[in-house]
Amino acid sequence: MMDTALLADRQAKARHWFEDLQMQLISAIETIEREASGPFADEAKEPGRFELTQWSRTNHDGAPGGGGRMAMLHGRVFEKMGAHTSTVFGTFAPEFAKQIPGTDQDPNFWASGFSVIAHPWNPNVPTVHMNTRFVVTSKAWFGGGADLTPVLDRRRVQEDEDAQAFHAAMQGTCARHANVADYPRYKNWCDEYFHLKHRNEPRGIGGIFYDYLNSGNDAQNSNWDEDFAFTKDVGSTFVKIYDSIVRSNLTTPWTQQDRHEQEVRRGRYVEFNLLYDRGTIFGLRTGGNVDSILSSMPPRVRWP
Repeated sequence: MMDTALLADRQAKARHWFEDLQMQLISAIETIEREASGPFADEAKEPGRFELTQWSRTNHDGAPGGGGRMAMLHGRVFEKMGAHTSTVFGTFAPEFAKQIPGTDQDPNFWASGFSVIAHPWNPNVPTVHMNTRFVVTSKAWFGGGADLTPVLDRRRVQEDEDAQAFHAAMQGTCARHANVADYPRYKNWCDEYFHLKHRNEPRGIGGIFYDYLNSGNDAQNSNWDEDFAFTKDVGSTFVKIYDSIVRSNLTTPWTQQDRHEQEVRRGRYVEFNLLYDRGTIFGLRTGGNVDSILSSMPPRVRWP
């Protein structure tokens, strides 16, 4: 078992980082909203600002179970964007506990993380998702990743400059932490995870995905500092590369046919999140904030 004081210190550091990263992301996105020469849609003529909402959770046995800070934006660049932190704790319900590592004998858990989902107005600006987290049961690990989802077929190719820039950013992050991060494995993991099995098609162009990261492979998480440094770099790099991608596409012209294609592609996003997404399933099964969990859903969507 890990020393209690050491574990508490690590939990505090992780939570502080996720909450700080949320504010970094908010600052970057609100700057884009202010500097954009919009409007880019009749419905949104003013720069968007995030609305922050605190929420609390009750464990399934009625005890306090933590909570989080929900941040939602509806603007002139982003039709809808959520950037949420949460720190939750308690016990897993028996039917769910057996699915989580380290809960076979002890159902207690603690989890803290930050998640982002962006749905821009301009179909040339890709949808994006990022999540990083630290989870503690009788074991402890980091998980997360980032993936890019262009919504126009002509942009959903690996040769597109956005895809190349995004992959280069994620590969660079892994290279800076080569002792703990395996880029080829994390890239393949992302491709396999963000795949719509019922349609046999990828959700987007990929990125990286990792889970159960305890590179020391021991009860003390002896490489925790390195694992944490990598997870922090994933978040910081994501903010920078997505800021760049948004700005490079912001004024690219688009048509109503592009908008139609965007909304159809968003339907695929809904299908994945409701059928396969671990974060959605984890949040709903642990009594999380439903509005926060389902804020990943696109604001406008269609099925042809």
